[in-house]
Amino acid sequence: MTASIDDDITGITFKETMAGGFALGITDPATGAKSAAELAMHATIQIHDIDAFIADPQHRAKLTGTIDFAPMGTGMVASSGVFGLFSPSGDPALTYMVYELGFAHGGQRWYLAGKKHVKLGSPLRLWGETTTLYTTLHQGTDASGPVKGAGVLALGVVELLKLLTTLEATDSDSFVESTTAKAKFFRFFSSELTRTYVARQPDN
Repeated sequence: MTASIDDDITGITFKETMAGGFALGITDPATGAKSAAELAMHATIQIHDIDAFIADPQHRAKLTGTIDFAPMGTGMVASSGVFGLFSPSGDPALTYMVYELGFAHGGQRWYLAGKKHVKLGSPLRLWGETTTLYTTLHQGTDASGPVKGAGVLALGVVELLKLLTTLEATDSDSFVESTTAKAKFFRFFSSELTRTYVARQPDN
C-alpha cells in the first residue's frame, strides 16, 4: 500500500494566553489599554505542516480559542481564526505577529484582530515588541468591519513559561520526528529574531 502524502507531514501546536486593558466604543488600542476592564485571549495555534508554514511568505496557521471580556461574556468560543508569525507588513523593516479570532455573541458575529509589531532595532526592544498585541474588535466576520472596541494585550513571563510547556509536535510517529519538527519551529523563530534585532536586516 502506498503511503499518503500526509504521512510525511508533521506540525506544531501550542497555547498562548494574553490579557490587558480593553474598552468598547474605542478605536485606538493605546486608549483602550487604559480601561479597567480586562480582555483575555486564550489561543491555540495549530500549524498543520511545519515545512509549509516556514515556506509560506505569510507564515500563516490556524488559530482557535476562547475570549473572556466581562462586558460581553466569558468563555466565548472562537472556532475560526488566523495566526501569522513574522508576516510581511509591506515595510521591509516591520513584520507582524498576527492573532485573529472570529466568534459570535449577542446574535452577532465579531472579529478580534491583533498584531504584534516587530521592528528592526535594538535587542532591548525584543521583549516588549514580541509580547505586546495591539488589538481591535470588529463587528462582522473579518477585520474590514467597523471597529467597536480596542485595547492592548500582553504576554507575561508566567504565561510565556506556560506556553513553552504546551508546545508539541503533531502527527509525529517517533521521538526523532517530534524533535525535528520542534527544532524547525524554534530555528525559524530564532532566526527571525536574530535577523530583526541582531543583524537588523530588512525582511526580503
